[in-house]
Amino acid sequence: MNLRFLTVIAAVLLLAACTETPQSTGGAGGNGAVMGQGGTSSGNVAAGSREDFIQNVGDRIFFAFDRSDISPEARETLEKQADWLKRYSNVTVTVEGNCDERGTREYNLALGQRRAEAAKKVLAALGVSSNRIQTISYGKERPAVVGSSEEAWAQNRRDVTVIN
Repeated sequence: MNLRFLTVIAAVLLLAACTETPQSTGGAGGNGAVMGQGGTSSGNVAAGSREDFIQNVGDRIFFAFDRSDISPEARETLEKQADWLKRYSNVTVTVEGNCDERGTREYNLALGQRRAEAAKKVLAALGVSSNRIQTISYGKERPAVVGSSEEAWAQNRRDVTVIN
């Protein structure tokens, strides 16, 4: 009886989870939405907000395995981030460096820090004051995608620029 009850509860929870509308987390290049009248971007997102940054600029860049150098695609995203940050000069950010699950905890913390510092260096070179940019490494502790495949690892080798 208890097993049947738990099965019914699990099924209800599963169905409830399936009915939720997923929220966009933005991609490496944003979605290309343009600013509308009244200072808001399309989709009723407030200009200068975290959501504006994620949707219209892109909050993350990705890295090759065991690398911390900035790829041309990542640089494009960082250029968009720098333009946005110069437009909203009161905003501060934290660049979070992340790694995939391979390697030791200590090694991945150091690699994540190198990745975050590399992004900070590019943003500063593009005109964003470095005192507006903090960095932190989470190493392999905060995977975006759980799994042990190249697809999962590629999504976890990232920096995420978070509006403070």
